[in-house]
Amino acid sequence: MAQGKNFILMPPVSEKPQQNTRPFRLVKFFAYASFVVLLLFSFPFSVIVAQKAKDMLMKSHENYALLLGQNLNYQVFQNFVIPVVTRYGKIKLREKEQYELMDRIVKNTIHSYNVDLVNIYDINKGVIAYSTDPRLLGKKVRESLGYRKAMMGQNSSRLISGGGDLWGLGIELIGGEKKLRTYIPFRGIDPFVGDMGYILGVFEIIQDLTKPYRSIVKFQYTIFGLSLLIMGLIFLALLLIVHKAEMTIEERAREQRQLEAQLHQAERLAALGQMVAGISHEIRNPLGIIRSTADLLGGLPNADETQKKLSGVIVEESSRLNNIVTEFLDFARPQRPNLQDCSLTEIIHKNISFLEPELKKQQVVVKQNLDSSPYRIKADPEMLYRAFLNIFINAIHALEGKGIINVTGKEDKGHCIIQIQDSGCGISEENLGRVFNPFFTTKEKGTGLGLSIVRKIVEVHEGTITIESQKGRGTIVTVSLPKDGPRLLKE
Repeated sequence: MAQGKNFILMPPVSEKPQQNTRPFRLVKFFAYASFVVLLLFSFPFSVIVAQKAKDMLMKSHENYALLLGQNLNYQVFQNFVIPVVTRYGKIKLREKEQYELMDRIVKNTIHSYNVDLVNIYDINKGVIAYSTDPRLLGKKVRESLGYRKAMMGQNSSRLISGGGDLWGLGIELIGGEKKLRTYIPFRGIDPFVGDMGYILGVFEIIQDLTKPYRSIVKFQYTIFGLSLLIMGLIFLALLLIVHKAEMTIEERAREQRQLEAQLHQAERLAALGQMVAGISHEIRNPLGIIRSTADLLGGLPNADETQKKLSGVIVEESSRLNNIVTEFLDFARPQRPNLQDCSLTEIIHKNISFLEPELKKQQVVVKQNLDSSPYRIKADPEMLYRAFLNIFINAIHALEGKGIINVTGKEDKGHCIIQIQDSGCGISEENLGRVFNPFFTTKEKGTGLGLSIVRKIVEVHEGTITIESQKGRGTIVTVSLPKDGPRLLKE
């Protein structure tokens, strides 16, 4: 098959920006803007949700530390302070026996709890009197805000963070330790009423929150990722809807422009047809008289050879002129097909049989695969015969001598499609868009109405005709006709 440009049966129309597409351009802008807004919204949304989870985690572990602190306060005072003061009269944690007793009481109290470190501060000396980490014993206290609050009888907690956040947006990076430091006042207990009394020292409890905090950070990433995914899917859905709507509007606008162009072309052709019909009618009558007179003069008994020869030339040229006038009338007259069941295969075989002498003379070979199917349709066989005859004649002229014409057919979606391909000289890109224009021809002889008449015949059957061609690479003419005939005529 020759490769080349494709010409659709339609006058060229100018492509103008369509006002109808503006609303959907606005919708496309809305889709992009919505995606950006939703994307920006997903950041604070994930941060707020994660922060809420972090606050809940902090609150629960803070309450956990306070309960542990109360338990430590009771256990240390009842099982250490009272017995040691009673026995020794004074607390000296530097003595091994007292330290071991304190260490045993503290570790027995916290052994089932997730506690990293417990420090007990001596508020009089400002040092660590006891620690579960012996390396910290005797170190000076760092008077933080939490420590000062505990000395005043208030509990306080603070998160110790070892990681950072993503670009300062509140989305924390996975990694780093998270610990909760809680300061609780160590109070004396009135042995008679059980009420808390004066402050003896300060408990510092450090809990490791790395694992639960890491789970919250992962949850935050999950929320953010799901938000992005959902927003992305919504955005793609909006884009698909907008794209589909734009294509629909563009297609309808194109069809409208084509219909308008067809209407203008039809109006121009109607006016041209009326003019051609009038002129052809006026030419045909005197032309018949000229032909009959020349025929009569050539048949006179006293006519010599020169007169007979001139009379023959007049008759021959009159016949040729009459054929041209007939073409004009065929182009100008409204055509209404006489619909009947017919076979495209039979019509094309009649064309080939009629053209057989010319095909042999030009050494043109016609290859066709239509015998396998009759390609039956409801149409006017005489009109289709003339249409395909014009196509075959053009193909023979394009070959300019020896060559091949391929004829193929197929049925698709209620249409019979016939394709006629020649290996001839082809059509230039410049002329390809003008081949259906009335009176356009590249031949020295001819009216240029052949393909215009073919087009009218195909149109009146509600079919389509396309031409693919490229200079020097042949031409393909494709005719598609509805099998059930034109709907408008049936209605």
